[in-house]
Amino acid sequence: MVSRFASFLALPLAAACAPVTGGGDAPSLPTAADVDGALFVAGKFGNTLSKVDLKSGAVVASVASCANPHELATAPGGAHVALACYGEQTVDIFRAADLERVTSIDLGENARPHGIVWHANGDLYATAEGRQSIVWIRDPLGAAQTFEYASGQQGTHMLAIAPDALHAWTTNLGSRTVSLIDLKTRRAPRSVEIGEEPEGIWLSPDGDTLWVSARGSNAAFALDPQTLAIRQRVETGAFPLRITLRPQGDYAVTSDLADGGLSVIDTASGELVRSIAVSSPAEAEARTQVTILFSPDGERIYVAETTANTIAEVDFASGTVLRRLPGEGGGDGIAIIE
Repeated sequence: MVSRFASFLALPLAAACAPVTGGGDAPSLPTAADVDGALFVAGKFGNTLSKVDLKSGAVVASVASCANPHELATAPGGAHVALACYGEQTVDIFRAADLERVTSIDLGENARPHGIVWHANGDLYATAEGRQSIVWIRDPLGAAQTFEYASGQQGTHMLAIAPDALHAWTTNLGSRTVSLIDLKTRRAPRSVEIGEEPEGIWLSPDGDTLWVSARGSNAAFALDPQTLAIRQRVETGAFPLRITLRPQGDYAVTSDLADGGLSVIDTASGELVRSIAVSSPAEAEARTQVTILFSPDGERIYVAETTANTIAEVDFASGTVLRRLPGEGGGDGIAIIE
């Protein structure tokens, strides 16, 4: 049975919230003056893409995007951002400097792209949930050739790509599975049931461990990437919709929608070591906490609060909410360039 929290993700857009200053009065905590770069926010209810200056905390650009935009990915070097148009069939690429759309790559009828990765090799990879597949987009800023690989699973939603780009992994909500897809040989994908409603997915920087969060199981799983065997199961907060790894690889973090918090897992021991309260269970429905993203240095974590139209900036070491940035239009997918 689907949890009542699944319906949060389709709620009408709430009234916009102005940026709110969080904690962070302690001298040892970072301040806005310490932060350079920009945060990009996909507004899935407002059909927008916006750019937030991290130093000032203000929106410096906002454009119309596409229907129901979801995940975002940044190009190697940071000159462009790619947007998965979940309500349509394209991956759209925007210039990071001014959000000018530079190309729109058509993935075909009923593609419904959702998860997206811009690989270090320069190519894009996206799920095509409507067709139960993933798409490899070679040379996305040039000739943009597309190659499709079937997962054979329902609800192919999020994905991870190997450092050598030879394999992809997907979470498949409808089938309750994780799939391994061989991008070189096109052999039949391997799919294994992992918990209830697996959705979040992240590959460790060394490619040795695949982390998956199963929102219906209130758990995260460490998997062998090649066999998909479960190495460890870790109980998390309620409804862990997303999982990410700190760039240093030492911690995995889940975004627990029903708790309004984050569960922090030591990747070496596989133990839950602490929880971070971004909001609270009482505020969870009003905020709808979804996507999470580390800053490149691993010192801050950004948390999309979709219904509240805010992005919480959290000091990872202390767990303090430093401030709340604008997440206009129902901000869900986020990307960062520093």
